[in-house]
Amino acid sequence: MNHITLLDGGMGQELLRRSSRKTTSLWSADIMLNEPMIVRDLHLDFIESGARVITLNTYTATPQRLARENELAQLETLHRSAMEAALDAIELSERTDVAIAGCLPPLVASYRPDVSLPYEASLDAYRRLVELQSPVSDIFLCETMASINEARAACTAAMESGKPVWVALTISDFHPGLLRSGERLDEALPVLASLGAEAILLNCSHPEAINGCLPQLRGIGKKMGAYANGFVSVGPLQPGGTVEQLEVRQDLSPAQYAEYAMGWVREGASIIGGCCEIGPAHIKVLHERLCQEGFL
Repeated sequence: MNHITLLDGGMGQELLRRSSRKTTSLWSADIMLNEPMIVRDLHLDFIESGARVITLNTYTATPQRLARENELAQLETLHRSAMEAALDAIELSERTDVAIAGCLPPLVASYRPDVSLPYEASLDAYRRLVELQSPVSDIFLCETMASINEARAACTAAMESGKPVWVALTISDFHPGLLRSGERLDEALPVLASLGAEAILLNCSHPEAINGCLPQLRGIGKKMGAYANGFVSVGPLQPGGTVEQLEVRQDLSPAQYAEYAMGWVREGASIIGGCCEIGPAHIKVLHERLCQEGFL
């Protein structure tokens, strides 16, 4: 039976729920600067719910996003704070089996490969993020990659660390088999496999879209995985906008989400978790299901 690695869920949306601050376009990075204890406590909640990999809360802490908000000077501070929050949460959990994933996100905006940087500029930026996050990262997770160019740059930079690299692609919710760039998933997979990624995942898309595309990952000879979001649509989100623009689905309870995720396990996924709007309660139920069915 396949051993399953359980990831955490989405940090940003849950942090906004717990925060007393007004939502900004820097999203989780704003909370990281001003309310780091909330970040630590959410990491801990995910660990106590069963997650054994937690991802650094640096998704919006890229040079490009910070520069857009005149906050580039906070880049190193944000990363130090994020690493401390993750380490403190693991220490508080008193567990020795929790890994930290460094986070290599879209540099400019989620779901919008049309505004992404050229390859060489992306590679330079990702190398800087790898350098900042390497002190605590056991794995590098290139996540919500919407184009081959973006994924290739992030994966290349991460591979230079010598640590395991997982690449998570975000796919179209409404056009089966395509990345959000319009490129074909089956064209992206061999590129990433050739770069040496240890695992390839699908993330931050409808669970139904992941259901349709996950079988394509089977033939590449890599670990495969998935973690979906709980948005109705990501279409309304514009670069520099806030996630308040996005509507949350009402049909993804923890039990319903776990049903999707267990389907991915049966398809061969060995790394599962949740993305935006998938919180500790979802991960807890998923952990229980994995234990009941002998995967953990």
